[in-house]
Amino acid sequence: MKTRDRILATALTLFNEQGEVHTTALDLADELDMSPGNLYYHFKGKDPIIESLFERFEAQISETLAAPIEAPLGADESIENNWYYLFVLLEDMHDYRFLYDNLTDLIHRYPTVERGFKRILKLKRAAFFALCNQLIPDSLPAREQQLSAVADNLSQTATFWFSFEQLVHPRRSAELTIHRGVLQLLTMIAPYLGDAQQSFYRDCEAVFESLQKQA
Repeated sequence: MKTRDRILATALTLFNEQGEVHTTALDLADELDMSPGNLYYHFKGKDPIIESLFERFEAQISETLAAPIEAPLGADESIENNWYYLFVLLEDMHDYRFLYDNLTDLIHRYPTVERGFKRILKLKRAAFFALCNQLIPDSLPAREQQLSAVADNLSQTATFWFSFEQLVHPRRSAELTIHRGVLQLLTMIAPYLGDAQQSFYRDCEAVFESLQKQA
């Protein structure tokens, strides 16, 4: 692994485990067993490291978010397929969870990160709209407005899910936290499914219970 990539990988681990605000460039150099001067040769301080990590995160999550927009699932697709997609999305977010742990402060300090998060949020809303459009029946009154509202609610829940879980269940495993988040997101759609609501919710619960046993 190239030195630059090793620095970014180590920084991501420390930021996720200790918090970006509590991790200094010296901490990072110590963890890498390199001199501060060597670290500075590759990155002129912590700021460009954060911006480089965010660039990688945006590229990764944007590709995931684009999937249901570019190739929507059919209405007859299984709950498992929707579950897998949302799991991958939340997994992407968990891989870079330090960005969400201190989001308000981070976007105030880094204008490039703020602009990037706005792009991600716009794409996230579009992805959830596409998902709702596939699942929610055409007969729903004021469907377009309802879909937009549900997409906003899903986007908000997904964005702050890990912060919520850390407060409520700090010792829960990452895998179970992600699966629990997927269940929360899918069951937020259930009230808009009319006659299929209960069946959809039961299917979601069944998938969660099965995966919970494996976690």
